[in-house]
Amino acid sequence: MLPVFTAAEMRALDSRAMSQLGIPGPRLMEAAGAGAARLIAERFAPIEGKGVLVLCGKGNNGGDGFVVARHLKARGARVRVLLVGRRAEVRGDAAQALSRWRGRVEEILTAAQAAAVGDAARRADVLVDGLLGTGLEGPARGLTASVIEAVNESRAPVVALDLPSGLNADSAEIIGPAIRARLTATFAGWKRALLLHPAAHCAGEVAVIPIGIPGAEVNRGIATWLLEEADIRRHFPARPRDAHKGSYGHLLVVAGSVGKTGAAALAGRAALRSGAGLVTVATPASQQPIVAALGMESMTEPLP
Repeated sequence: MLPVFTAAEMRALDSRAMSQLGIPGPRLMEAAGAGAARLIAERFAPIEGKGVLVLCGKGNNGGDGFVVARHLKARGARVRVLLVGRRAEVRGDAAQALSRWRGRVEEILTAAQAAAVGDAARRADVLVDGLLGTGLEGPARGLTASVIEAVNESRAPVVALDLPSGLNADSAEIIGPAIRARLTATFAGWKRALLLHPAAHCAGEVAVIPIGIPGAEVNRGIATWLLEEADIRRHFPARPRDAHKGSYGHLLVVAGSVGKTGAAALAGRAALRSGAGLVTVATPASQQPIVAALGMESMTEPLP
């Protein structure tokens, strides 16, 4: 099973990593950004010489973006960094990540500059979304909302960092402008919005990027889990060669009515697929011939 984080659970994990495990915040950000850059370089190979537009906000998601920019530039990409806001307003770990970026940072301070992002996006080979992270509660507003709309109109291939900007990490709802990504590099584990529709439509393909926190700590205190095939497979062990239909039980399905024979047939088929050795579908006598024809592997029983 894979952990699925709420925003609060992700904040708690970051806090434990720093206070209890002694992992500095900048190191977590570096691991996240480096991992995302590696993923981008692989998915858009060869990355050397390609134009990459990195959109950053003033918070930690923007800090991840600065790390991605630095690593992709080191791999030979032509990187352009746009910051929604003033460089002097970037604080904390994000400011440290910004200080390590040696290239130019273009500030977006007006509506005209925000609208022009669409043209820049159309010229890029790949766009990296580091505008807003998992801490967003209300809809994106102001210049950030305008940038998101411009990016979506451009139809540029977007890689979102952690979560497509504009989504609430805990919700299926799309409450305002939200980035429509081709790929989402999410950090440490899945977020609920990446699995719940319609918000999940914005995520595209999702890849989980480890950020250097031990697995046991990542899994601690999680309320929601994503089942994987391996979790289900162990409940369906290999069957012996001499097994027969009598070895795996007899299941009775009571279903169907006039005009709804398909439901009875589908239920019988599902019962067989679940592993039952014998399946009998009890259905109204008037519908029995139809159900029998639709599900030849099942037995049928007429009901008055």
